[in-house]
Parts: sequence; structure tokens; C-alpha cells
Amino acid sequence: MRTIFALLFLSISSLKASSYDVVVYGGTSAGVIAAVQVKKMGHTVLIVSPDQHLGGLSASGLGWTDSGDKSTIGGLARNFYHRIYLAYQDDAAWKWQKRESYGNRGQGTSAIDGDSRTMWIFEAKVAERVFEDLIREHNIPLLRNERLQRPSDVKKIGARLSEITTVSGKSFHAKMFIDATYEGDLMAAAGITYRVGRESSAEYNEPLNGNIPQHARSHQFLYKVDPYIIPGDPSSGLLPRIDAAPIGTEGQADQRVQAYCYRMCLTNHSENRIPFPKPIGYDAKQYALLLRYIQAGWDSKGIRAKFDPIPNHKTDTNNHGAFSFDNIGMNYEYPDASYEKRQAILEEHRTYQQGLLYFLANDPSVPETIRKDISAWGLPRDEFIDNGHWPHQIYVREARRMVGDTVVTQNHLTGKTATPESIGMGSYNMDSHHVRRYVDAEGYVRNEGDVQAKLAGPYRIDRGSIFPKKSQAENLLVPVCCSASHIAYGSIRMEPVFMILSQSAATAAVLAMEKNCSVQDLPYSTLRAKLIADGQILEKP
Repeated sequence: MRTIFALLFLSISSLKASSYDVVVYGGTSAGVIAAVQVKKMGHTVLIVSPDQHLGGLSASGLGWTDSGDKSTIGGLARNFYHRIYLAYQDDAAWKWQKRESYGNRGQGTSAIDGDSRTMWIFEAKVAERVFEDLIREHNIPLLRNERLQRPSDVKKIGARLSEITTVSGKSFHAKMFIDATYEGDLMAAAGITYRVGRESSAEYNEPLNGNIPQHARSHQFLYKVDPYIIPGDPSSGLLPRIDAAPIGTEGQADQRVQAYCYRMCLTNHSENRIPFPKPIGYDAKQYALLLRYIQAGWDSKGIRAKFDPIPNHKTDTNNHGAFSFDNIGMNYEYPDASYEKRQAILEEHRTYQQGLLYFLANDPSVPETIRKDISAWGLPRDEFIDNGHWPHQIYVREARRMVGDTVVTQNHLTGKTATPESIGMGSYNMDSHHVRRYVDAEGYVRNEGDVQAKLAGPYRIDRGSIFPKKSQAENLLVPVCCSASHIAYGSIRMEPVFMILSQSAATAAVLAMEKNCSVQDLPYSTLRAKLIADGQILEKP
């Protein structure tokens, strides 16, 4: 009898342990901030993370924050950057460089920040430590390396999610769910309508959307480069990494996704530098187009323009120029791919980027001046030490985008369409990287898809952008793969904005739960008052 009672107690305890007020799927910066907000509001929360490491891209190489107007960043997002500032006030944080030699780059000013000074440029390991501190300080339960069972192991009762199950067989019940992944896997598994690729320019009356072969001028080839294996002979075939598809019609929709890359952390400090490794599967032929570009006049300054300096003689290295770290056209399948297929895509991207660096630093066909320039750099010994000193997270600039009742478009960002129910602000350029590399009408190689369009000022983000349609889910919030067009998402997709939207999403989830209503029916006045009380910036005068 005693054994039966013991088993019953364990069964009940197990059920309680898997039931929470809110379950956050995703250990990104957005996931951590959402969980912290739920806990600060006095409710139980669990983070189910598909990854081992917390913080997503903010802790995986993107240390040169794309922030836009920093005065629009408040709440827990601003607190994160304040914590970064505090971390660098410790002399021990400056192992490879004196603080004085770095100066005040990336720091806010006391006139704006008051006593809560911020720092917007940082090392990956420091950011990850801040995220881990947030989890520990708020005593938030976290399950790592637990991926959602796909494609459809999400239980729903009517339009409410009730339970999710991971690949390992663990199940979690909750009253509210938040999808904080870059891919939107929970959203998709829950049957929510979403989009992959570019809308036509006509669909939402957005001049910058759709296929733009005539307008993509940024990060473009500076010289005319022949795309064929035998120059001038189309029958010889194309060099690697050139799309053979027709140019298409200006403004038409397609399924193409803007390019991904790893935001690499590099260093030229000899005591911390590891020479660029030759990756498994390296093939110098993959860089034949780059070699031809070099022969036309390109030099390494064109790729080093985005070796942005972060503390301790390191960089946040991003794509720059026509042939660089963006692996153009190789990610189209990623958003909807299986875990196995995604892993293959990630490995191909890693091989491409590591191979590019190895090629420039070592291949005898590359001019010595370029080889010497690139060889001065390498991977840092003290970053990503469990992953071959390579970032854990690729830059998923865009994957799935939810289609809710409100779709944020270029017209919202430019003020042509009103946004009366703000839950936060964005301010960065409308920024899309290239989506393909093709042969133009003159027979030369060209990139297509890049947009760098400045805004007149910060813009409000509507609360409807993080809610699915009510008929599809009443208790799910999606602050990362939110409801926005391709071109609007190009501005929204910045890490500080993801943190802002995730705090607002968590707040809406808790308030709707307390009022026993759907997230869509939560009065905006109630949500707005709480967001303002918690330091969110909803508009600027």
C-alpha cells in the first residue's frame, strides 16, 4: 500500500512539475526577457530551449548592436544593456585590452541614461553570462536541448493551446504560450497562418517589397564579372553560387529568403588568436567567382569594412560587399525544413564561411597582400570554446513570419498607416540582405534583394503584430516571427526590438490570463498602463 501511495505521489508531482502559467519556447534574448517579465509579474514560467546556450544571436557574435534610436529602447531590454555596462566596469573584464584604449565606444551617455548607463557593444561570452544571471536571479526553470516534436505535436482545445511535447517525450501544460524562436516552430506547429519569402510590391502597396533586380544597388559588384566557367561561353555553365533562374518581373512575390551568415567573432591579438582552420569539405572551387572578382580589382578592404571592433581586440564581423559572408541563395529551405535538413544547411553555411576565410588567407591564387591582411586575423580562444570557437547561432535574419489580423507594413513604418495601439517602438533602417545572385541582361553577375532604406524617425509597433488570428489561437504570442511584411520585418528584426516585443508579449499573456480572456480581447488600455509602468517606450513626442 505504501508503494502505491508513493507512486501516486510521484505521478501527481510529475504532473505539477510540467504545468506552468506560461511556457516560453526558445532560449533567445526574447525568450529570456519574456520569462523574466512573467516571473516579475508573479507567475510561474518555464523556458523550453531547443539550444544549449542562452541569448540567441545577442550571445553568439552580434555584439555590435543594431539599435537605431536608443531612446526608444526601455524596460527589460534597456536593463540588459545596462547590465552589459556594469560587466565592463569590472577590471577583470579587460583581459586583452586596456579599457582606456577602447574608450567609451558603444556606451550611452549619462544625460540620457542617468544612473542606468548602457553599453551596446560587447563580447558574446559577456552577453551570455548576463542572460544566465537573469535566469538565476529570477529562479526561472530552464530545459536546454529540448526541441519541439514536429510537425504537429501541439495539443489544442478549440482555439487554445493546452500542451506541447518535445522530441525526448516531455510534455508541458500551460495557460499561455510564447514562441520566442527565430524560426517560429511553435507557431507553425499550432496551425497558425504564416508567410515565407517576399510579398509582391502590390499586395500591401510597398514599393520596396518583392523582386527588385533594378533597385538593389547596395553590396553590389563594383566591376563587371563574367559568370561562366569559360568566360563568355554560357554553354560552359555557371560558376558556383550563381542562380540560373530567370530575372523575373519587378515587384513580383517569391519564396526567396534573405541571406544568412554567422556573425563571427575574430581577433588579431596574437595571444588569443587561432589561425583560420581548413574546414572539412573545403573546396576552393566554391570561391572561383570571388577569385575572378579579385582579378577585376577587388581587395580585402571590401570584406574587412565590417570587422567592427568590440572589447578585447575582437570584432563582430558581418557581411559586407558583393561576395562576402552572406551565403546567398543557400537558405531557401531552412524555415520549413526538418531538424536534420536544417542541420545540413547550417553545416554548409559554416563550411562556406570558414572556407572563405581559409581561401583568402592561404590560397596561392590570392594576391599576397590580401593573404597577409586576412592572415593577421583568427578565431578567439576564449569565445565559443565548446564549438570550435565558432558562434553557436547563425543569423536567421528572417524565416517564417506570422500573418495575423494586423500585418505591419512599410506604410506603418513610414507613417502612412496609423498605429494606435503601440506595444513598443522600432527605428532601424528597412534592411534586407540579398536573396539571390544571378546573371543580368548584359551577361554579368549581379546580386538582388538588398534594401537599405532610412526612416524619417522611430515608429510604433502595433499589438496585433504579436497575436495570431483569434480563430487560430487565443493563448499564443509570437514576438519574434511576428506579423509583418518582408520589408517591414527588415527593420523590426533587431535584437533590442525582439526584447521589447517579448516583454510586451509576456505582459499581455499574464494580463489576459488574470482576466480569463483571449490575448486578442485584452483591453488595450489595461495593457498600455502596465507597459508604461514597467518602463516600455510606446511613442515619442
